Amino acid sequence: MIADRIRDGYGEEEKLNCAEKILYASNEVYNLGLDKNALKLAAGFGGGMCTGDLCGAITGSIMVLGTMFVKNNGHESDKIKKLIQELISRYKEEMGYIDCIPLKENHLDEQVKCRNIIVKAAEILDDIIEREAK
Repeated sequence: MIADRIRDGYGEEEKLNCAEKILYASNEVYNLGLDKNALKLAAGFGGGMCTGDLCGAITGSIMVLGTMFVKNNGHESDKIKKLIQELISRYKEEMGYIDCIPLKENHLDEQVKCRNIIVKAAEILDDIIEREAK
C-alpha cells in the first residue's frame, strides 16, 4: 500500500515533494502506467502549490483518483467529485486542516518532516481505492 511505502521513507532519498511521493508511489503500487513526463505533473504541487495552500499530499491523491476513476474527463460522472469530496472531508476531519501552512504548524515532526502528514493522505487514499476496487 502507498501509506506503508511512505511510512518507510519512500521518495526521501530522491527528494520528492509530498505530491510526488503520493503520485510516484501510487504509480508503482497500483500500476497506473504513468511515464516520467506524466509524473512530472506533480512537481509544482508540493508545499501547497509552493504557496502553503492545499497540501500536496491531497493534490497528489486527487491526481491518483483522476487517473484511476476517470475515463475521459471530469464531467463524465459525479463519481470523481464524490471521491475527492470524501478524501478532503476525511483528511480535514482527521488532521484538522487541509492547507500546508497550518498542517506543518500542527503536525510537522522535526525528524521525519512532513512524513506523517503525507501518510495520513495515503491511508485515506488507500482506503478509498480498496473500497472502489471491489
